Amino acid sequence: MGPQRLLSGWRALGLFWAIVLGALGGAAGTLAWLGPLPGPATASALPPAAVAAAEPVAGQPEAPAPAARTEAAAADTVLQDITFRGPTVPNRPTLAPESALLEPGPHGPLPRVGPDGRSSIRAYGRPFDRQDPRPRVALVVGGLGMNAAVTEEAIRRLPPSVTLAFSPYAPRVELLLYQARARGMEVLLALPLEPTGYPQNFPGDRALLSGLSASENGDRLLWALSRFSGYVGAIGALGPMRGERFAQLGEAMGALQSTLTARGLLYIDPRPGAVQAPQRAWGRGTDLVVDEPATRSEIDRKLARLEEIARQQGSALGYAGEASPVLVDRIAVWAGGVEARGLVLAPVTALIRRPEGGEPARGR
Repeated sequence: MGPQRLLSGWRALGLFWAIVLGALGGAAGTLAWLGPLPGPATASALPPAAVAAAEPVAGQPEAPAPAARTEAAAADTVLQDITFRGPTVPNRPTLAPESALLEPGPHGPLPRVGPDGRSSIRAYGRPFDRQDPRPRVALVVGGLGMNAAVTEEAIRRLPPSVTLAFSPYAPRVELLLYQARARGMEVLLALPLEPTGYPQNFPGDRALLSGLSASENGDRLLWALSRFSGYVGAIGALGPMRGERFAQLGEAMGALQSTLTARGLLYIDPRPGAVQAPQRAWGRGTDLVVDEPATRSEIDRKLARLEEIARQQGSALGYAGEASPVLVDRIAVWAGGVEARGLVLAPVTALIRRPEGGEPARGR
């Protein structure tokens, strides 16, 4: 190979590397101009309600109890997939269960009255103007938690003043509860109590039954109370089963209500007309079941009747045992005209009364 051909080869090789280096530099410049590649979603990309939930709330303990930690962690893992289609409550942060209102129990964390006397009724109750002179109508919708799709639809479409009752048997309800709180909705624990027609009407293998000892029923109550957190109280109904048989046991029902009272919780009696207020707990009896039968025309008729009761008594509380598409639709349509008819839709905490037996309620 002659000197001239060798020189030409080196020149060609140098030109090749110059082209390569120039291309790399151009690519780097383009990337710098475009900005960094997309990474994991940051807080600014999350829905406003999710951001509010992730930010610390003034006065909240930084180290949540096990149940609160589990629920918050479960929500955090799916925040990027949540679409908050309903408005949150103005001037109120999304609340996770407060560790100060929880204590260890035999089956999991249990609600308690906080060291400062604060109760779950106050912590998780929806704000309401108690000076409002209009007749108050409240609704509790049960049968929630077991079917995630139905529950999500109820949370999305029902007015925030409607109270939701979740089954203690429901699996993985943390995200559903998170979504309900994001809309400012109050939550109740649905207690499985022995109903009429038992055992054909079966309220589950953890139900409180007339044939069990007081200690066994007490343990089953603690099990139910520890299934999830962040509720204002309990209702003695699991879906359409309203615990009529167990409610006839005076001492057993009294012990149940006393336990709720001591833990800063209210109690709703689901038997229409049975009581104005529970004997040993802050709470209320229901006036009407709105979904028996669960047909469009009957639901509309019962809701109209609930309005009549509210005008006569000043307030009325309705119960729907099974959330369903037709029930959710009829309530949503009805609620849109409540104020135009001179009433106000209220959360259940706005209707509760002092115990009939006169027993003081701690943390009210």
